[in-house]
Amino acid sequence: MMLDPNLAIVSPPPPSPWPRFSEPLKLAVLASGHGSNLEAIATAITQGDLHAHIQVVIYNNPKAKVAERAERLGLPKVLLNHRHYPSREALDQAIIQTVQAHGANWVIMAGWMRCVTQVLIDAFPGQVLNIHPSLLPSFPGIHATEQALAAGVKLSGCTVHHVELKVDSGPIIIQAVVPVLPGDTADSLQARIQTQEHRIYPAAIALAASSKATESQGT
Repeated sequence: MMLDPNLAIVSPPPPSPWPRFSEPLKLAVLASGHGSNLEAIATAITQGDLHAHIQVVIYNNPKAKVAERAERLGLPKVLLNHRHYPSREALDQAIIQTVQAHGANWVIMAGWMRCVTQVLIDAFPGQVLNIHPSLLPSFPGIHATEQALAAGVKLSGCTVHHVELKVDSGPIIIQAVVPVLPGDTADSLQARIQTQEHRIYPAAIALAASSKATESQGT
């Protein structure tokens, strides 16, 4: 039986209606590549689904296409070239200063191809999120799609999670599951996964912020 390539299961289901907050969430988006997840988040905000504002886009690669995308979307952007910092901690300290200078307090890693340190995690406790193109805890790290194909799995997908020091670990917020089809390549599977990334990342931000607000009210 041929599986529907558009089939996807999201768990937990995206919120309906999406939560509203006392004031919009203030996001700093970190990206190293093309920034398609940045645009998905920006679109969810523009459509009124995600009650948030992107305060700044931080990128580490001078040639990253995300800079052009941020400019087209009218978003402030800052280059923090990781090659100019003596350590990961020094880069993270610069990120913290940039995030705070732009009034943001949620750090949204959207294709940020740098390992972060406890310095950044501690600065924004429970408010640093990441997306990964696999069903974590399976296939962490780079080349996750290739890892999944090599393992012969029948299902793959993507995960949004809170960031902890170990790469691609931390409590899972939301996952989307897609079929692995006969004849899939890394590119075809990645394209199917990326469609779901754009769907779940804005929802995950809303879910994480709603959970954080509930925790604060309970203390």
